[in-house]
Amino acid sequence: MNRQEAWELVCDFTPSHHLRRHMLAVEAAMRAYARRFGQDEERWGLVGLLHDFDYERYPNVAADGHPNVGAPILRERGVDEEIIRAILSHATEVTGVERESLLEKTLFAVDELTGLITAVALVRPSKDVRDVALKSIKKKWKTTAFAPGVNRDEVEAGAAAIDMPLDEHIQVVLAGMQAAAAELGLDGQAANEA
Repeated sequence: MNRQEAWELVCDFTPSHHLRRHMLAVEAAMRAYARRFGQDEERWGLVGLLHDFDYERYPNVAADGHPNVGAPILRERGVDEEIIRAILSHATEVTGVERESLLEKTLFAVDELTGLITAVALVRPSKDVRDVALKSIKKKWKTTAFAPGVNRDEVEAGAAAIDMPLDEHIQVVLAGMQAAAAELGLDGQAANEA
């Protein structure tokens, strides 16, 4: 499956622009880490883009829900088993697929963090992720009432799993998202429309 086919699948299964943008943010973060680790950027990007494609239709994270329901759909479409395994590993608690490879650990590490960075960008007057700095994210990190759905313990565990200091991890993900600001809807256009 190439990137265009993956995007079409995401759009077929996910009407919500918010969730699509989340998957694009995770894709951007995965691409940034692929470059950093000298890995296949296209493959890593596909993992990020597809990781929640079935979530809107099957929002129950369970044995009969996300991401278990999505795996056979991906297999039917010829998606490589390494990509499917990585997607399954981001919900070990319901899939039983332990995170073993660097690809799998990185998906887990970036998933929640992209949500926090998005939230920080959206509360800025500019609504532009390119105006976000590490210190802004760290300040909001400490305020658990801010973006309470972001599991900070998972972010910390994910950073540790890929042997990255937390600040450096945040910076890598932020840089990846900043490079894709327009595609993520975090380029300040929302501020101009308000």
